[in-house]
Order: sequence, then C-alpha cells, then structure tokens
Amino acid sequence: MTGTDYCKLHDHSPDKAYDALFREYCDYVHAIIFNRLRSVASREDIEECVSDVFADVFFGYDAEHSSENDMKGFIGTVAKRRAISVFRSITARQNHLSGDADDEMANMSSDTDIEAESDKTETQQLLMSKIKELGEPDSTIILQKYYYDRSSGEIAELLSMKAATVRMRAARALDKLRALLTGSGITL
Repeated sequence: MTGTDYCKLHDHSPDKAYDALFREYCDYVHAIIFNRLRSVASREDIEECVSDVFADVFFGYDAEHSSENDMKGFIGTVAKRRAISVFRSITARQNHLSGDADDEMANMSSDTDIEAESDKTETQQLLMSKIKELGEPDSTIILQKYYYDRSSGEIAELLSMKAATVRMRAARALDKLRALLTGSGITL
C-alpha cells in the first residue's frame, strides 16, 4: 500500500483505511515488536505495543509531507521506535521494582579490564599521532586502506592518483610508520 493509496482510502473511509493498513502490515509490525521485546515483555505487552504502533501511524501519518512510495519504511520506523520506548520503560520498571542494591550493583559491574582498556586506548592514540606524522597523502592512504578497508583503486579515485601510486606510497608509508612506532617503543 502506498501513501497515496492510504490517503485516498482514508479520505473515503477512515475505518476501512485503518483495517487495510492493519491487514497489510500486522505481521510486519508484530515481527519487529516481538524481536525487540521478546526477552522482557509479556505477550500482552507485545500486543499492546503493536496496537499502539497502528494508532501512532493512523493518527500521525502526514499525507502532505509523505512520499508516494510504500509506507513500509514509515511503519517500520514507528514500530522500532515504539518498541525501544516500551523496552526502556519495562526494563526501568523491572530495575526499579527489584529494589535490591546488590542486584543493581551486580548489573552495573563489568568483566572489562580497565587497565587493559586504558593501555589499548593509549596505544590507539599513539598510533593515530604517528600516522598523522606521516603527512599527506600518506596518512590518508594508511587510514583509508587499513581503517576503512578501501582498495587501492578506491583510494586512488579519492586522491586523484593512480592505483599503482597508491600501492607504492602505502608500502613506503608502512615502512615509515613501522620506524616511527619502533622509535616510540612499540614493535610490530
């Protein structure tokens, strides 16, 4: 159903428009809601959320500012946002009702090794500073190739170079980077 079809049907009969909308998108909306809420919500909560999505669409669809395309994207967005809102309210309610400070602290604790994370962050910052020291276009080539996983051809197009030149500069830049990192006490 396109936005135009829905608007025409809505102008003729709002009840028929709602029924047609519900028939066409009920399974789609239910799948989105169920996938987001199945771990925290009851069946009744899920069904209520599905109904709320259709009410939001029915009362919130703006025909003047909508596209003439399929309404599926709009409905999917409304469903995802409603499901997230319900998820947050249910989990907040469950956390509030637990009332046990030890449980809340256990939920807040993490298996993350803070020292290792700090070292990793420092290493990443050092690496980025050494890549910047390479200068242009070498730093851009290294970042595009190894951080953004772009091919030499894509980088060449981005920098208005030949792919062979990009490959050669990348190899030389890696050698320079290795020397800079070794000078900073990092070995590869």
